[in-house]
Amino acid sequence: QVQLVESGGGLVQAGGSLRLSCAASGRFFSINNMAWYRQAPGKQRDLVAAISSGGRTNYADSVKGRFTISRDNAKNTVYLQMNSLQPEDTAVYYCNADIMATIRGFSNYWGQGTQVTVSS
Repeated sequence: QVQLVESGGGLVQAGGSLRLSCAASGRFFSINNMAWYRQAPGKQRDLVAAISSGGRTNYADSVKGRFTISRDNAKNTVYLQMNSLQPEDTAVYYCNADIMATIRGFSNYWGQGTQVTVSS
């Protein structure tokens, strides 16, 4: 059973920083793209940042220059360093990954989500 387990959320003041981590566990062959999404109350889930297996990244315009996505392939882990946090960054953050758990190919997996709250 493949799982994505997130950690690192919490409460921070505006201007502060947090680092989210997401580790893939279970039995699988490989991981392709990994990403972070977020969902604020009453809003849709939106892409925050993504990173390919080769390290190519892309970001939502709202977080460019403030957030950095990275991954450690040896640890099957993706990170999201969030700096200069603002109240509008408050949301549940979800990890997402394309994982080959069987020889049939890649499937998409979601983590359980971690709450990030930024106070003004």
